[in-house]
Amino acid sequence: MYNPLRPLISDEAFAYLREHGLLNERELRNYVIRRQFLEMRAQRVSAGDAIERLQQQYPDLEYDTIRKIVYRSAGQRRRVS
Repeated sequence: MYNPLRPLISDEAFAYLREHGLLNERELRNYVIRRQFLEMRAQRVSAGDAIERLQQQYPDLEYDTIRKIVYRSAGQRRRVS
């Protein structure tokens, strides 16, 4: 099982959380998308090209949806109470 949160939590903890349905899968996907976008931008890929590449990886998401995911600031992210 791939752990996209490896820098933050161990594989065992990730597996446990996922196994027990304690992860928000959509937010996890969005985190991965944001991280991939930032990695591409660090390699000097234009923002538009990076979003298009991400759309190829996530064909179920519209270009505008991916744009909103990558540009959403930390203050706008959904907070869990």
